[in-house]
Amino acid sequence: MPNSNRKILVNQIGYPLRGNKLVILRGSSSTFHIRDTATSEIVYSAQAQDGVEDLCSGDHLFQGDFSSFEEPGQYRIEDEEGNKSAPFMISEQPYNEVHAGLLKAFYYLRCGEDLDEEYAGVWKHKACHTSPGYVHTNPDQRLDGNGGWHDAGDYGKYVVAGAKALADLMLSWELYPEAFDYPVPLPESDGVLPDVLHECKVELEFLLKMQDTVTGGSYHKLTTKQFPGLDVMPEEDEDELVFAPISATATAASCAVMAAAARIYDTYDAEFADRCLTSAKRSWAWLEAHPNEPGFKNPPDIYTGEYGDACDLDERYWAATELYFSTGESVYHDAVKGYVQGDFPKCELSWADMGGYGTVRYLLADEQEKDTALYADLKGHLMNEADRLLEIAKQDGYGISLLEDDYIWGSNMVVMNRAMLLLLAHKLCGNVEYEQAALGHVHYILGLNVLDLSYVTGFGERSVMHPHHRPSVGDGVDAPVPGMLAGGPNKHLNDECMRAHLQGKPAAACYIDDEDSYAGNEITIYWNSPAVFVFSHWNSA
Repeated sequence: MPNSNRKILVNQIGYPLRGNKLVILRGSSSTFHIRDTATSEIVYSAQAQDGVEDLCSGDHLFQGDFSSFEEPGQYRIEDEEGNKSAPFMISEQPYNEVHAGLLKAFYYLRCGEDLDEEYAGVWKHKACHTSPGYVHTNPDQRLDGNGGWHDAGDYGKYVVAGAKALADLMLSWELYPEAFDYPVPLPESDGVLPDVLHECKVELEFLLKMQDTVTGGSYHKLTTKQFPGLDVMPEEDEDELVFAPISATATAASCAVMAAAARIYDTYDAEFADRCLTSAKRSWAWLEAHPNEPGFKNPPDIYTGEYGDACDLDERYWAATELYFSTGESVYHDAVKGYVQGDFPKCELSWADMGGYGTVRYLLADEQEKDTALYADLKGHLMNEADRLLEIAKQDGYGISLLEDDYIWGSNMVVMNRAMLLLLAHKLCGNVEYEQAALGHVHYILGLNVLDLSYVTGFGERSVMHPHHRPSVGDGVDAPVPGMLAGGPNKHLNDECMRAHLQGKPAAACYIDDEDSYAGNEITIYWNSPAVFVFSHWNSA
């Protein structure tokens, strides 16, 4: 996908009334004007900073700041050469529709039920993957694995991926409950349980089915043995389903989200909350009985996503933390203090490195007694990481916290995870610089990037149109399923489509909007989930 020829780049949705407002000028003029699209009047003019060479994008650019302009309205930005930006709004809450779209995407990814036109519109389809699957280690054993979310552009369902997505969504609701005061709507919408928790319950019910009823361990994933064709609709994928072997990472991640759900759902559905806590405790018993499990590897006859992870200390740490703050039992606090000594990242929020969720829970929770020294140490870790990200963002031409080597497979998840961490740091200490840096990451996702592209399907004047997502390819509808965050630039060019079209491109430009680009243009639940968290911050004021 070639870069846009547009010389003026903005957040194509818009900017909050109060907050940093950045424009990028790629022409030779550094003077810019804001024009009201309703009246055609120029309402603001300013001079951008001196031009810089941005390493990650290869752009020579001027950074313009119009944060002081706080008049609601619809605008464009122009320069002295006549170049124009995409239209954008300035308002109190410009991201309401994007927030709703990012959350609604999880509904579109539901498995095992009809997506009716009333809720899915033109992206409706019939129920899929409703047949029982067999257990790989015991082919005579067949289990019900109906429900949950498809993981990504394929139809697999993976426990560790689902756990990361659930962690983000439930944390979004815990920190920003008022951001979810609206109905999505969903078939379950009832005006009592927030829709975000209705949606989470869909995946939680599936994870309960992934727990072995005898041992308490969780099967790693439920997929067919290989991926179907790219144009195969969900209900047409009729290959046999297989429960992959139990893994420690899946069991620990499930343990953590079940323990968290026990707290969150208690006031709405005590019976369900009890089921979740019982599940978490059974998972914990399995973990104690299996202290030295090897990392998961695909059996030789299964070719779907592996989600392999050689280190399970981070997931165990997270599980212990959630159990402690759900039960108050000192045995879990002791486990936290033991696991935290392990050699794993304490602030990462990815599906493989989940230690950050344990750290965040320990720092934010106030239900139980905390170890003063441990609290101070964990807070120091998180603040140091936030400071590191802040400095990177200040140096980056587009205002985000990615270095050249951070443009990897799923770089937009890195963008949103880091914005999430910056907002958590802001929550803990109140430093507005963290909040404003996080907002810069929002601008990037919605078009303020070298490609002049909104990476969220269906949002922005120029947005992703051809994601690597089977229903979007096979449904015969021109527009892709909306509200899905594409993976983003990937300097490693990990698929044939990228290698054919992007050789020699700067890291931030290593992206092509093509359905064949699974390493740059796929979607996943755990790329959307941190985006929901980040946008919740600006949807809650």
